[in-house]
Amino acid sequence: MTTHLTDPAPARRLGTRARTALTVAAVVLLAGSTAGYALHAGNRATGQQAGADASFALAGPALYFRDSATGRVAHQALTATAGGADRATGGPACDRFHAAGGTALCLRAEPGVLPKTYAVVLDRQLREVSRTVVPGVPTRARVSASGQMLAWTVFATGDSYSATGFSTRTAVLDRRTGYLVKSLEEIPLTMDGVRYHSPDVNYWGVSFARDDSRFYATVSTKGRTYLVEGNMSDWSARTLRENVECPSLSPDNTRVAFKKKVSDDPAAPWRLYVLDLRTMVETPLAETRNVDDQAAWTDDGTVAYALPDAEGRASDVWTVPADGTGAPRLSVAGGSSPVVVADAADAQ
Repeated sequence: MTTHLTDPAPARRLGTRARTALTVAAVVLLAGSTAGYALHAGNRATGQQAGADASFALAGPALYFRDSATGRVAHQALTATAGGADRATGGPACDRFHAAGGTALCLRAEPGVLPKTYAVVLDRQLREVSRTVVPGVPTRARVSASGQMLAWTVFATGDSYSATGFSTRTAVLDRRTGYLVKSLEEIPLTMDGVRYHSPDVNYWGVSFARDDSRFYATVSTKGRTYLVEGNMSDWSARTLRENVECPSLSPDNTRVAFKKKVSDDPAAPWRLYVLDLRTMVETPLAETRNVDDQAAWTDDGTVAYALPDAEGRASDVWTVPADGTGAPRLSVAGGSSPVVVADAADAQ
């Protein structure tokens, strides 16, 4: 099964009867989905190697991604054509993947009566260092440039405030200390200069700054989404701007690529933008299709993202200039979770 990874609608508070009805519907839906996934995962477990081949490691410069056909991580040269002629396969099986600084994070959905996720930390040889088991379905993964800070987001169920039956849980792991923040919802949040409290606060899509302390993420509450700037050192967060989801910080730490809701059409609500953090001016990118992904910067001038493919592939990786010029370019046919491992030093 290819897990279709989308972001949740912002949660709204419901009445008791509505919550009960939705809970029942969610359980029925989840049970059906879980049964189907368990069958698939069982087949996958017997037919697919979960770990990386011994010859497959983090070694840039290269574009790493999840190969949709196999469910395993692959890589190709940054200048490669989309067809995959020079694609190197043999990475670990992941549903979401990210890597930097010689560390990789592999989110792997695991079958069961209720879905759960293995957040697997890998070294530069893609050997397992540790794993954390969390309930839910994987959706977002990020590693800081140093490889020391990791974050992951899963879809969760059971929150009474959730109108859709699904909400999110975002965790942060500091590899330097081993300290795991199981849910970012614990961080004190300030909105418009005032301390904010609400039971429906959800976070997803973390992106770390180079100092391994500052980060950006999405926070949703009362049906709205915001760009939040957080700081792990003083354990604080504040909203910066409304209608920002899945921020991705540029390598020079001056801009964030994000998806912005531009339409009420549920089939195409989002478009990619870049926000300059120095001027707070946002720029729409040349990609005009609906992008439901956390983009990744391949360099300071280009972002990559996944889009569903019209030819039957689960998704393709596209790139587009980050300044609003140019046109989208197909980079990987049959891929998702793009991330550039810049060079040998980045993989140390």
